[in-house]
Amino acid sequence: MFSKACEYAIKATLLIASNSLSGKRISVKDIAKETGSPLPFTAKILQQLARQGIIQSVQGIHGGFEIGRKELQETRLIEIVTTIDGVTIFTSCGLGLKACNALKPCPMHHRFAAVRGELKAMLEETTVMDLALGLKDGLTFLNR
Repeated sequence: MFSKACEYAIKATLLIASNSLSGKRISVKDIAKETGSPLPFTAKILQQLARQGIIQSVQGIHGGFEIGRKELQETRLIEIVTTIDGVTIFTSCGLGLKACNALKPCPMHHRFAAVRGELKAMLEETTVMDLALGLKDGLTFLNR
């Protein structure tokens, strides 16, 4: 449902958040390794997230990426998704048709619209903190 870049962005943000909850910063190299994303691709994604203020980049010997406590509690997953994938996930046709709407629906239109609505609501309601706590406590995982 999400692009590969968006999947990596969510994973990277949660990894950074989990480390931030423990008072640590994490390097781009470690993020790439932990998320299974190629290093240059990871750097590009992190740059986009930093530009939007979702994560912070700290330069220097003790640098890396982090997320402030306030941002952990206020940042919603929808911000990550729209930063990377835009809003088309909430408006595009489930079958990829260019002209699909309620007046001329594809066979999946009405069912897919309901799923999109539920997905959007979940992304709007879920904070980075909500998911990062499970990672930090070892209750959830980013890789198997």
